[in-house]
Amino acid sequence: MKKHLNTLFVTTQGAYLAKEGETVAVKVEGKVRLQLPIHTLGGIVCFGQVSCSPFLMGFCAENDVAISFLTEHGRFLAKVQGPVSGNVLLRREQYRWADDHRKSTSVARSAVIGKISNSRTVLQRALRDHFDKIDVPVLQAAIDRLNSILMHVREDIPLDTIRGYEGEAAQVYFKVFDNLITSQKENFLFHERSRRPPLDRVNCLLSFLYTLVMHDVRSALECVGLDPAVGFLHRDRPGRPSLALDMMEEFRSFLADRLALSLINLSQVKDKGFRIMESGAVLMDDETRKTVLVAYQNRKQDEIMHPFIKEKMPVGLLFHTQALLLARYVRGDLDGYPVFLWK
Repeated sequence: MKKHLNTLFVTTQGAYLAKEGETVAVKVEGKVRLQLPIHTLGGIVCFGQVSCSPFLMGFCAENDVAISFLTEHGRFLAKVQGPVSGNVLLRREQYRWADDHRKSTSVARSAVIGKISNSRTVLQRALRDHFDKIDVPVLQAAIDRLNSILMHVREDIPLDTIRGYEGEAAQVYFKVFDNLITSQKENFLFHERSRRPPLDRVNCLLSFLYTLVMHDVRSALECVGLDPAVGFLHRDRPGRPSLALDMMEEFRSFLADRLALSLINLSQVKDKGFRIMESGAVLMDDETRKTVLVAYQNRKQDEIMHPFIKEKMPVGLLFHTQALLLARYVRGDLDGYPVFLWK
């Protein structure tokens, strides 16, 4: 099992990352602001105008530390990594599965069941914990509909039908999502999911958190030897990490959505931390981005009992555990993919 390692997020514009001995040094205006031993890092994520020395890139590649480059506002650009790890036979089997409708449907069904189940749990917990602040009948109706959709998805139905139910479930869930925001309602209104660009503060926060989850899921898949670009629910598209999107579905509501709600409801993020552009796009400022990054890293340190292997582990290790379980399923060591279901 891969030990849970930290990810270094660099958001300071103009920062320069260099190799100094066996450490990664972060320099701003020529001065070292942070220095970390390479063995303490699992990944580096650079936002905006952040550059790295070629020697550091090679050093990180040799030590299995991936470097991801994103725009200042969180859109993925590129990734630098060393030789692909894992057995080539595993990837060849993955490619065969992607071309096999029955196999693809099996994995896609698990991904969608995980997404809908965990979305339902988010609503059920809100109903239990904040029944005096929310519209109970509206949330209960959404929960009932998600239950019904889950029953259909578990049946032997075609892949395209599963995708249709997944889309309907997302509409049901996000239609009542605004009910889960119990404070700062005037400044954090949510009408519908919007992306590229996000058109309100809640969507801006969700999109940024989804980017962080994507980085971690993608790294976990690469770590076990699976190809993040070849998925089952999401089909091949140049530049799209389809398998990472598949696995990400089971973590969206459990990790990203819940964290976004906590940040808003506990007033850890404020409306002044977001800018509305002339185009209508909403962007996050540096201070708010740092607040979100710290909260995300702290959340990954929380412990949870894994529902399948029955072991306690940090939330951040769930990505690696699920990637390992998926690899075992593709190899034939498991009869099915045990998707992460949050209780």
